[in-house]
Amino acid sequence: MKDQTARANQGKFVNPHVTADGSPRASVALTHPETLWFNTGTLCNITCANCYIESSPKNDALVYLAASEVGTYLDQIESRGWPVREIGFTGGEPFMNPEIIQMLEAALSRGFEVLVLTNAMRPMMRKRVQAGLVALNTRYRGQMTLRVSLDHHTKALHEAERGAGSFGKTLQGMAWLRDQGIRMTVAGRTVWGETEAEARAGYAVFFAENNFNIDAQDHGETVLFPEMDSQVEVPEITTACWGILNKAPEDVMCASSRMVVKRKGAEQPTVLACTLLAYDPQFELGATLEEAEREVFLNHPHCAKFCVLGGASCSV
Repeated sequence: MKDQTARANQGKFVNPHVTADGSPRASVALTHPETLWFNTGTLCNITCANCYIESSPKNDALVYLAASEVGTYLDQIESRGWPVREIGFTGGEPFMNPEIIQMLEAALSRGFEVLVLTNAMRPMMRKRVQAGLVALNTRYRGQMTLRVSLDHHTKALHEAERGAGSFGKTLQGMAWLRDQGIRMTVAGRTVWGETEAEARAGYAVFFAENNFNIDAQDHGETVLFPEMDSQVEVPEITTACWGILNKAPEDVMCASSRMVVKRKGAEQPTVLACTLLAYDPQFELGATLEEAEREVFLNHPHCAKFCVLGGASCSV
Protein backbone atom coordinates (compact mmCIF):
# COMPACT_ATOMS: atom_id res chain seq x y z
CA MET A 1 0.00 0.00 0.00
CA LYS A 2 2.78 2.44 0.85
CA ASP A 3 4.58 1.67 -2.45
CA GLN A 4 1.39 2.39 -4.40
CA THR A 5 0.88 5.64 -2.53
CA ALA A 6 4.46 6.69 -3.22
CA ARG A 7 4.13 6.04 -6.96
CA ALA A 8 0.83 7.89 -7.27
CA ASN A 9 2.07 10.90 -5.31
CA GLN A 10 5.73 10.98 -6.30
CA GLY A 11 7.59 13.73 -4.45
CA LYS A 12 4.64 14.62 -2.24
CA PHE A 13 4.01 13.94 1.45
CA VAL A 14 7.73 13.72 2.24
CA ASN A 15 8.41 16.60 4.61
CA PRO A 16 5.86 16.81 7.41
CA HIS A 17 6.15 20.60 7.58
CA VAL A 18 6.53 21.61 3.92
CA THR A 19 4.78 20.48 0.72
CA ALA A 20 6.56 19.47 -2.48
CA ASP A 21 6.43 23.04 -3.83
CA GLY A 22 7.84 24.52 -0.61
CA SER A 23 4.56 25.79 0.83
CA PRO A 24 3.88 25.44 4.56
CA ARG A 25 1.90 22.27 5.17
CA ALA A 26 -1.41 22.57 6.97
CA SER A 27 -1.62 21.25 10.52
CA VAL A 28 -4.45 20.60 12.92
CA ALA A 29 -4.45 21.13 16.68
CA LEU A 30 -6.51 19.03 19.07
CA THR A 31 -9.00 21.78 19.87
CA HIS A 32 -12.07 19.85 21.03
CA PRO A 33 -11.43 16.16 21.84
CA GLU A 34 -14.89 14.63 21.53
CA THR A 35 -14.16 11.03 20.55
CA LEU A 36 -11.57 8.53 21.72
CA TRP A 37 -11.30 5.46 19.51
CA PHE A 38 -9.99 2.06 20.46
CA ASN A 39 -8.84 -0.32 17.75
CA THR A 40 -9.60 -3.65 19.38
CA GLY A 41 -7.29 -5.53 16.95
CA THR A 42 -6.96 -5.98 13.19
CA LEU A 43 -8.16 -9.59 13.12
CA CYS A 44 -11.45 -9.92 11.23
CA ASN A 45 -13.70 -12.80 10.22
CA ILE A 46 -13.59 -11.74 6.54
CA THR A 47 -11.17 -10.21 4.06
CA CYS A 48 -12.63 -7.27 2.14
CA ALA A 49 -11.45 -6.31 -1.34
CA ASN A 50 -10.37 -2.83 -0.25
CA CYS A 51 -10.00 -2.62 3.52
CA TYR A 52 -8.24 0.60 4.55
CA ILE A 53 -6.59 -1.16 7.50
CA GLU A 54 -6.02 -4.51 5.73
CA SER A 55 -8.01 -6.49 8.31
CA SER A 56 -8.33 -10.23 7.74
CA PRO A 57 -8.46 -13.55 9.61
CA LYS A 58 -4.64 -13.51 9.58
CA ASN A 59 -3.64 -9.88 10.13
CA ASP A 60 -2.74 -9.37 13.79
CA ALA A 61 -0.44 -6.39 13.22
CA LEU A 62 -2.61 -4.65 15.80
CA VAL A 63 -3.21 -7.17 18.56
CA TYR A 64 -6.21 -7.42 20.85
CA LEU A 65 -6.52 -4.64 23.41
CA ALA A 66 -7.35 -5.69 26.96
CA ALA A 67 -10.25 -4.23 28.92
CA SER A 68 -7.77 -3.10 31.58
CA GLU A 69 -5.87 -1.09 28.95
CA VAL A 70 -9.07 0.58 27.83
CA GLY A 71 -9.81 1.45 31.45
CA THR A 72 -6.44 3.15 31.79
CA TYR A 73 -7.23 5.53 28.94
CA LEU A 74 -10.71 6.20 30.27
CA ASP A 75 -9.00 7.28 33.49
CA GLN A 76 -6.72 9.57 31.48
CA ILE A 77 -9.70 11.28 29.84
CA GLU A 78 -10.79 12.36 33.31
CA SER A 79 -7.33 13.33 34.51
CA ARG A 80 -6.61 15.40 31.37
CA GLY A 81 -10.03 17.03 31.45
CA TRP A 82 -10.86 16.06 27.87
CA PRO A 83 -14.51 16.90 27.05
CA VAL A 84 -15.04 13.50 25.42
CA ARG A 85 -18.66 12.49 24.82
CA GLU A 86 -18.11 9.36 22.72
CA ILE A 87 -15.97 6.23 22.89
CA GLY A 88 -15.59 4.40 19.57
CA PHE A 89 -14.56 0.78 19.01
CA THR A 90 -13.26 -0.37 15.65
CA GLY A 91 -11.07 -3.12 14.23
CA GLY A 92 -10.78 -5.53 12.50
CA GLU A 93 -14.03 -6.84 13.79
CA PRO A 94 -14.46 -5.63 17.40
CA PHE A 95 -16.64 -8.58 18.38
CA MET A 96 -13.73 -10.95 17.78
CA ASN A 97 -11.95 -9.44 20.78
CA PRO A 98 -12.74 -11.73 23.76
CA GLU A 99 -13.03 -8.75 26.15
CA ILE A 100 -15.21 -6.50 23.99
CA ILE A 101 -18.28 -6.68 26.26
CA GLN A 102 -16.18 -5.66 29.27
CA MET A 103 -14.73 -2.76 27.26
CA LEU A 104 -18.17 -1.55 26.24
CA GLU A 105 -19.41 -1.69 29.82
CA ALA A 106 -16.35 0.18 31.08
CA ALA A 107 -17.17 3.08 28.75
CA LEU A 108 -20.93 2.97 29.22
CA SER A 109 -20.71 2.83 33.01
CA ARG A 110 -18.81 6.14 32.98
CA GLY A 111 -21.61 7.80 31.05
CA PHE A 112 -20.00 7.92 27.61
CA GLU A 113 -21.90 7.37 24.40
CA VAL A 114 -20.48 4.25 22.73
CA LEU A 115 -20.15 3.57 19.01
CA VAL A 116 -19.13 0.14 17.71
CA LEU A 117 -18.20 -0.44 14.05
CA THR A 118 -19.13 -3.99 13.05
CA ASN A 119 -20.00 -6.16 10.07
CA ALA A 120 -22.80 -7.69 12.21
CA MET A 121 -21.79 -11.18 11.13
CA ARG A 122 -20.88 -14.33 13.05
CA PRO A 123 -18.63 -12.79 15.77
CA MET A 124 -21.49 -10.55 16.88
CA MET A 125 -24.01 -13.38 16.64
CA ARG A 126 -22.33 -15.69 19.15
CA LYS A 127 -24.64 -16.34 22.09
CA ARG A 128 -22.22 -14.94 24.67
CA VAL A 129 -21.86 -11.70 22.72
CA GLN A 130 -25.59 -11.46 22.06
CA ALA A 131 -26.35 -11.88 25.75
CA GLY A 132 -23.81 -9.21 26.62
CA LEU A 133 -25.23 -6.73 24.12
CA VAL A 134 -28.78 -7.29 25.29
CA ALA A 135 -27.74 -6.76 28.92
CA LEU A 136 -25.81 -3.58 28.10
CA ASN A 137 -28.66 -2.20 26.04
CA THR A 138 -31.03 -2.81 28.94
CA ARG A 139 -28.78 -1.15 31.52
CA TYR A 140 -27.61 1.76 29.36
CA ARG A 141 -30.60 2.42 27.13
CA GLY A 142 -29.85 4.92 24.38
CA GLN A 143 -26.09 5.17 25.04
CA MET A 144 -24.85 2.47 22.64
CA THR A 145 -24.96 2.45 18.83
CA LEU A 146 -23.73 -0.25 16.46
CA ARG A 147 -22.73 1.06 13.04
CA VAL A 148 -23.05 -1.78 10.56
CA SER A 149 -20.83 -1.90 7.48
CA LEU A 150 -23.22 -2.28 4.55
CA ASP A 151 -21.13 -1.24 1.58
CA HIS A 152 -24.13 -1.04 -0.74
CA HIS A 153 -27.86 -1.47 -0.49
CA THR A 154 -27.78 -4.27 -3.07
CA LYS A 155 -26.46 -7.76 -2.52
CA ALA A 156 -24.31 -7.81 -5.67
CA LEU A 157 -22.27 -4.71 -4.91
CA HIS A 158 -21.97 -5.37 -1.18
CA GLU A 159 -20.64 -8.86 -1.92
CA ALA A 160 -18.25 -7.50 -4.56
CA GLU A 161 -16.45 -5.91 -1.60
CA ARG A 162 -17.07 -8.44 1.18
CA GLY A 163 -17.45 -11.79 -0.51
CA ALA A 164 -20.15 -14.28 -1.41
CA GLY A 165 -22.73 -14.86 1.30
CA SER A 166 -21.79 -11.77 3.29
CA PHE A 167 -24.92 -9.77 2.48
CA GLY A 168 -27.32 -12.34 3.91
CA LYS A 169 -25.25 -12.80 7.06
CA THR A 170 -25.09 -9.06 7.69
CA LEU A 171 -28.81 -8.74 7.02
CA GLN A 172 -29.44 -11.47 9.60
CA GLY A 173 -27.35 -9.58 12.15
CA MET A 174 -29.16 -6.34 11.42
CA ALA A 175 -32.50 -8.05 11.86
CA TRP A 176 -31.37 -9.37 15.25
CA LEU A 177 -30.28 -5.87 16.35
CA ARG A 178 -33.63 -4.49 15.20
CA ASP A 179 -35.56 -7.12 17.11
CA GLN A 180 -33.56 -6.49 20.29
CA GLY A 181 -34.13 -2.75 20.09
CA ILE A 182 -30.39 -2.03 19.89
CA ARG A 183 -29.69 1.27 18.13
CA MET A 184 -28.21 0.69 14.70
CA THR A 185 -26.80 2.89 11.93
CA VAL A 186 -25.12 2.02 8.63
CA ALA A 187 -21.87 2.84 6.86
CA GLY A 188 -21.68 2.51 3.08
CA ARG A 189 -19.28 3.46 0.28
CA THR A 190 -19.54 5.98 -2.53
CA VAL A 191 -17.64 4.07 -5.21
CA TRP A 192 -20.48 2.51 -7.16
CA GLY A 193 -20.97 5.13 -9.88
CA GLU A 194 -24.17 6.55 -8.42
CA THR A 195 -24.86 9.99 -7.02
CA GLU A 196 -25.23 10.49 -3.30
CA ALA A 197 -28.94 11.14 -3.82
CA GLU A 198 -29.31 7.85 -5.70
CA ALA A 199 -27.39 5.97 -3.02
CA ARG A 200 -29.49 7.40 -0.21
CA ALA A 201 -32.68 6.63 -2.11
CA GLY A 202 -31.51 3.03 -2.51
CA TYR A 203 -30.73 2.72 1.20
CA ALA A 204 -34.12 4.23 2.04
CA VAL A 205 -35.88 1.51 0.05
CA PHE A 206 -33.70 -1.18 1.67
CA PHE A 207 -34.41 0.13 5.18
CA ALA A 208 -38.14 0.30 4.53
CA GLU A 209 -38.28 -3.21 3.08
CA ASN A 210 -36.56 -4.60 6.18
CA ASN A 211 -38.30 -2.42 8.76
CA PHE A 212 -35.01 -0.89 9.90
CA ASN A 213 -35.44 2.36 11.83
CA ILE A 214 -32.56 4.11 10.04
CA ASP A 215 -32.86 7.46 8.26
CA ALA A 216 -31.17 7.25 4.86
CA GLN A 217 -31.08 11.05 4.58
CA ASP A 218 -29.43 11.60 7.96
CA HIS A 219 -25.66 11.72 7.43
CA GLY A 220 -25.08 10.45 10.96
CA GLU A 221 -27.36 7.44 10.54
CA THR A 222 -26.35 6.54 6.99
CA VAL A 223 -22.68 7.41 6.61
CA LEU A 224 -21.30 7.25 3.06
CA PHE A 225 -17.52 7.13 2.96
CA PRO A 226 -15.34 8.10 0.00
CA GLU A 227 -12.95 5.38 -1.11
CA MET A 228 -9.36 5.69 0.06
CA ASP A 229 -7.54 4.57 -3.07
CA SER A 230 -3.79 4.81 -2.47
CA GLN A 231 -3.09 4.69 -6.23
CA VAL A 232 -4.91 7.96 -6.96
CA GLU A 233 -2.98 11.23 -7.01
CA VAL A 234 -4.28 13.82 -4.56
CA PRO A 235 -3.21 17.40 -3.79
CA GLU A 236 -1.30 18.36 -0.68
CA ILE A 237 -3.03 20.59 1.84
CA THR A 238 -1.21 23.86 2.55
CA THR A 239 -2.07 26.52 5.10
CA ALA A 240 -3.57 28.57 2.24
CA CYS A 241 -6.08 25.79 1.49
CA TRP A 242 -8.22 26.64 4.50
CA GLY A 243 -9.24 29.94 2.94
CA ILE A 244 -9.44 28.55 -0.59
CA LEU A 245 -11.70 25.68 0.48
CA ASN A 246 -13.61 27.76 3.02
CA LYS A 247 -12.78 25.23 5.73
CA ALA A 248 -11.13 25.42 9.13
CA PRO A 249 -8.68 23.09 10.90
CA GLU A 250 -11.37 22.55 13.55
CA ASP A 251 -13.50 20.79 10.91
CA VAL A 252 -10.98 17.98 10.41
CA MET A 253 -11.30 14.73 12.36
CA CYS A 254 -7.93 14.96 14.12
CA ALA A 255 -9.09 18.18 15.80
CA SER A 256 -11.63 16.18 17.76
CA SER A 257 -10.42 12.57 18.05
CA ARG A 258 -7.55 10.20 18.71
CA MET A 259 -7.21 6.40 18.46
CA VAL A 260 -5.53 3.89 20.78
CA VAL A 261 -3.89 0.79 19.25
CA LYS A 262 -1.54 -1.92 20.42
CA ARG A 263 1.08 -3.08 17.96
CA LYS A 264 2.18 -6.68 17.79
CA GLY A 265 5.14 -7.18 20.13
CA ALA A 266 4.64 -3.86 21.94
CA GLU A 267 4.56 -3.75 25.73
CA GLN A 268 1.87 -1.10 25.84
CA PRO A 269 -0.64 0.63 23.57
CA THR A 270 0.06 3.85 21.74
CA VAL A 271 -2.11 6.80 20.70
CA LEU A 272 -2.49 7.70 17.03
CA ALA A 273 -3.67 10.92 15.43
CA CYS A 274 -6.17 9.20 13.21
CA THR A 275 -8.33 6.11 12.81
CA LEU A 276 -7.30 5.81 9.16
CA LEU A 277 -3.51 5.78 9.46
CA ALA A 278 -2.73 2.91 11.78
CA TYR A 279 0.53 1.87 10.12
CA ASP A 280 2.23 5.20 9.42
CA PRO A 281 4.71 5.92 12.26
CA GLN A 282 4.60 9.69 11.76
CA PHE A 283 1.05 9.69 13.12
CA GLU A 284 2.05 7.91 16.33
CA LEU A 285 1.86 10.51 19.09
CA GLY A 286 2.94 8.66 22.24
CA ALA A 287 1.71 6.26 24.88
CA THR A 288 -0.50 8.70 26.78
CA LEU A 289 -3.28 11.14 26.03
CA GLU A 290 -1.10 13.95 27.33
CA GLU A 291 1.51 13.19 24.66
CA ALA A 292 -1.22 12.96 22.05
CA GLU A 293 -2.35 16.55 22.59
CA ARG A 294 0.16 17.93 20.08
CA GLU A 295 -0.75 19.18 16.61
CA VAL A 296 -0.93 16.90 13.59
CA PHE A 297 0.56 17.80 10.20
CA LEU A 298 -1.57 16.64 7.27
CA ASN A 299 1.20 14.66 5.63
CA HIS A 300 -0.70 11.81 3.99
CA PRO A 301 -3.00 11.44 0.95
CA HIS A 302 -5.85 10.26 3.19
CA CYS A 303 -5.68 13.57 5.09
CA ALA A 304 -6.40 15.39 1.85
CA LYS A 305 -8.87 13.12 0.09
CA PHE A 306 -10.85 11.65 2.96
CA CYS A 307 -10.86 14.37 5.61
CA VAL A 308 -10.25 17.80 4.06
CA LEU A 309 -11.61 17.38 0.52
CA GLY A 310 -14.03 14.54 1.31
CA GLY A 311 -15.26 16.09 4.52
CA ALA A 312 -15.68 12.66 6.11
CA SER A 313 -15.50 11.68 9.76
CA CYS A 314 -15.54 8.30 11.48
CA SER A 315 -17.53 9.64 14.41
CA VAL A 316 -21.29 10.12 14.73
